[in-house]
Amino acid sequence: MKAKKIPVRMCSGCSERKPKNELVRIVRRPDGEIALDETGKKPGRGAYLCGNGGCLKLARKARRLERAFKCQIPEDVYGRLEEAMSQSEG
Repeated sequence: MKAKKIPVRMCSGCSERKPKNELVRIVRRPDGEIALDETGKKPGRGAYLCGNGGCLKLARKARRLERAFKCQIPEDVYGRLEEAMSQSEG
């Protein structure tokens, strides 16, 4: 039997390629809201980050999420993402 192919995605913060299930998906929904996607199945454009807060800071500094979502991201959204990621870790 063939081995099942494991999907690989790149972290927007550190640019490491990891299996999709090890990364956290952030989604820009069709209505424009940006949120943490814990299921990985919400509709919209997605970007992936490692589960640690360091990668979110790197992505924020380099404006990688803004490029991925093709829109400006307000500071309060980054605050909500940091809070949600810290809650999902613990």
